[in-house]
Amino acid sequence: MEFLRPATWDEALAAKAEYPTALPISGGTDVMVEMNFDVHRPSAILDLNRITELTEWSNDGSVVRLGASVPYTRIIEELSGPLPGLALAAHTVGSPQIRNRGGVGGNLGGASPAGDAHPALLAAGRDVFVEAASVRGTRMIPIDEFYVGVKRNSLAADELIRAVHIPVADGPQQFSKIGTRNAMVIAVCAFGFALHPKNGTVGTGIGSAAPTPRRAVEAEEYLRGVLAERGLWESGDLLGAEVVQRFGELVKAAASPIDDVRGTADYRRHSLAVMARRTLTWCWNDYSKQIRSAA
Repeated sequence: MEFLRPATWDEALAAKAEYPTALPISGGTDVMVEMNFDVHRPSAILDLNRITELTEWSNDGSVVRLGASVPYTRIIEELSGPLPGLALAAHTVGSPQIRNRGGVGGNLGGASPAGDAHPALLAAGRDVFVEAASVRGTRMIPIDEFYVGVKRNSLAADELIRAVHIPVADGPQQFSKIGTRNAMVIAVCAFGFALHPKNGTVGTGIGSAAPTPRRAVEAEEYLRGVLAERGLWESGDLLGAEVVQRFGELVKAAASPIDDVRGTADYRRHSLAVMARRTLTWCWNDYSKQIRSAA
């Protein structure tokens, strides 16, 4: 096995071009587990830990550019304001040691449907982009086009994830996760939700209940229509039980889960409906308080 340890980003891209099958590693919280259990035995390892720019983030007031290797701990501590949904998801990742090492780039690279960051990224809106780079140049991949299959993403063989571009939250966001225990657990299913009052939309993200992370598109469109037709963005009035219930049912219908050792498909569908109702209620209550306090 080759071990590649570039010191700069340009060196990393050159190494990936020369060794396209090399497996990138930064936090290593997923990669090392698979290697230890002989699930994955790559021909080469591309160690990105010397490239400090991957651990940096910036905020221009409208978009956060999050380096691929910014640890979850720092997302919690430094970005809970502009990226509340992702920060909540980061809280549920593994143990403190794993949160100190792992980052969103690894979640995206692995593309597991159970990855905790995915529902929050999808819910953050359709203007989330994965910045992928190679010696050929840089391209911005819309988050909706990034996941292409079970543990498969749309990266070319010679590309590396450099950063993720995420809009700064303009409304409340939430994340909910069901596991077989309270900590250090792979999601049985997960759900991210966000209100986007500036453009009158809502965002959803379903995790661990389909071959890939996905949106509940019909649920989003239903709720967007209700909020617009009833003038609820302006009034902040109660949604009503029937709206909340219908939203949960549409989220449930968007999933296509399987039975496995962590839970049944029926349980996952039921749990998603419950999480959808709860996260919508929490977010709308927060938004209504904001509207009333501004009046």
